[in-house]
Amino acid sequence: SSDCSDAPHPMTFSHRAAAACPPPRRGAGMTIPRLASLLLLGFALSSDHAVASAASTTRAERKEALKAKVAAKKAEAANFERMKREGADMISNTPDAIALREYQLRKKKTKGLIVKKEKSLSSVLFPGVSPEDYVVNEPIAIQADLAESRKTQVPYKFYDLPVCKKPPSLALKKFRKNLGSRLQGYRPEAAPFALNVLQDKPCTPICAVSIGGRQLRWMRKLVNMQYRVHLSLDQLPVLMRSKEINYAVRGYPVGFKAPPSYTGLKSDELYLFNHLKFTVTYHEDPSQFEGIHITGFDVHPVSIRHDFDSDAITPSSDLSTCNANSGSPVNDPNTYLPLRTGKSGEALKVVYSYEVQWEKQDIPWSDRWDVYLVGSPDDDIHYFAIVNSLMVVVFLMAAVATIMIRTLRKDIAGYNEMQMLEEAQEQETGWKLVHGDVFRPPTFSPMLLSVLCGTGVQIGTAVVSVLLCSVVGLMNPMKKGQALSSIIFLYVLSGSVAGYCSSRLYKFCDGKDWKKSTVMTAAAFPGVIVSMFVVLNTFLGFAGAATAVSFWLVIAIFLLWVGVSTPLAFVGSYFGFRAPKDEVPTKTNQIARFIPEQPLLTRQPFAALLCGVLPFGSVCIELFFIMSALWLHQYYYVMGFLLAVVFILVTTCATVSIVICYIQLCSEDHRWWWKSFANTASAGFFLLLYSLWFLASKLQLVGVLPVVVYLTYMTMISIALALFCGSIGFYSCFWFVKKIYGAVKVD
Repeated sequence: SSDCSDAPHPMTFSHRAAAACPPPRRGAGMTIPRLASLLLLGFALSSDHAVASAASTTRAERKEALKAKVAAKKAEAANFERMKREGADMISNTPDAIALREYQLRKKKTKGLIVKKEKSLSSVLFPGVSPEDYVVNEPIAIQADLAESRKTQVPYKFYDLPVCKKPPSLALKKFRKNLGSRLQGYRPEAAPFALNVLQDKPCTPICAVSIGGRQLRWMRKLVNMQYRVHLSLDQLPVLMRSKEINYAVRGYPVGFKAPPSYTGLKSDELYLFNHLKFTVTYHEDPSQFEGIHITGFDVHPVSIRHDFDSDAITPSSDLSTCNANSGSPVNDPNTYLPLRTGKSGEALKVVYSYEVQWEKQDIPWSDRWDVYLVGSPDDDIHYFAIVNSLMVVVFLMAAVATIMIRTLRKDIAGYNEMQMLEEAQEQETGWKLVHGDVFRPPTFSPMLLSVLCGTGVQIGTAVVSVLLCSVVGLMNPMKKGQALSSIIFLYVLSGSVAGYCSSRLYKFCDGKDWKKSTVMTAAAFPGVIVSMFVVLNTFLGFAGAATAVSFWLVIAIFLLWVGVSTPLAFVGSYFGFRAPKDEVPTKTNQIARFIPEQPLLTRQPFAALLCGVLPFGSVCIELFFIMSALWLHQYYYVMGFLLAVVFILVTTCATVSIVICYIQLCSEDHRWWWKSFANTASAGFFLLLYSLWFLASKLQLVGVLPVVVYLTYMTMISIALALFCGSIGFYSCFWFVKKIYGAVKVD
């Protein structure tokens, strides 16, 4: 029919059209194009169904695979946690210990705040450092560092001990010395142990040394004080570990004390370790690199009385207790070497010896630092500390926002709507009453306040710059002395910042003696620190400590201050005095307003003690890790966390200072200048109190000199923190006062 000839195409065939124009019977009018279209439609529908079925199957498989992977990880984590509770071995090189160590340190091997990327500890601790390739039989020197003790903060050089002298043939590779390592006493030298790559060495004598009189008494003191000798090979500190008690510690002890129950004697006996068993582990992969990579450096000390007839002992000497056929010496109570003179008072004769064993392991070079960080706190503790501090900051910022938005806006709006001066004076209350005195310069030493604030800004600039350099990879805190060197140099280069800030504040206070102010800014804080250091260095020099620096190094530091820091301070001061004076929104009355009796909250020193608790509390957890690194010889490398903590400290100081300043102004006290500085500077006082608690609870210092060393350095750090926090508090209050009084219309 003519009506059905206009039916739609099968691809768009509708049900209504199908009812009006039914399809023709088979063989009756079915055209070839229409048949092909129907076949194509059926094929497309079946293909879509097949693709949908395949996609559904693939999605289900992926979901099941993900569930299986999560379940496997949970089972693995549960297994590792069970092993940790049972005290399983984590410090040896067995496959189980390596896997458990990998699980324990998994959170330390990530970088990035939002997107976590897997990293090795070597790349985290020493970014950009590539492994050293060693070939067979290549001579390699062991580096001798210091002999240190947790009971005393007085380290000694390795060659200050009565040990064998370094042979002329042994020498370290040249390395760049820095100011910080010299100040800390690090002067690496080659130890008297000859090593060749992949060449095992049996028990080999080095020399014979006589120890008597004063030197013997000193050695007994070192053993009593638990001094440990630190060596390193290929930048790896020597490690003393025990699989049985799951114990690993850097360095080996000079000797040990044995109780009567162990020796059978009437009193404690001191013994000397004179034989060292070195075990060097290495990784070899010819498909990736040539030679070997050193992945471990262990030591096992032994105390043994060697049998010898002549004092002329050399590495070629053949001793019955130390030769290629005698076997490896062991710790036997019958052969211990007591640290005392002979029966007739003659000097103690000691033969030093060593042996070397090379072991091949599957540990890659990138994971060789894992064992050194086992037992160190997880990064989660740093995260929790930062989150805890952020809660305090959010609370304080909310308080400041409440003051700025609700209270001040309402007060300012009501004050500005007053039409008559008499009416305004009658209704003025609180902080508005002191608008004519709030910008009156402090009566007590404006110069000293300017100097302290400028110095605090200089300290903050140096610290933040060092942390930024560390975060971006320009400075590595794991390299000995590099952090201290960076702080000193950046502090010196920040002299212009101190001069500018100090001069601007001194000019605002109508100061005229700008030369004296600039000299005080450049010399006050460095002068106090250097004076304390020189006095302490004198005592350390008499004690023979490795940290006692030479007179020439003190002269170099003095020249660095005179030749660089002081001129930069004058440059900054010049621009500061040339700049226009800060404008203030109100005029200062000729006669100062009477200050009524203040509430307890704003009285000194109660206000300062109250304000100092919050800034110190926001950083006290991170401070514990920093002090453990300084005084307990632990590693600290999380400079990103420390930068976040410094930001939290700055924010806390600013908000606390603003809140207390507002309460003080509401009490009609316009003397906010020194109080705003002292309120947050008291955080340094709390740091000093915390250092006393740390001394009493965490350190076991013995003797007067170690305590003096500790308290002197902690006093220096406390002064620096007080100046930094005080300057933040002052400048925050200065901004706050200008802001609120600038919004008030005053005739």
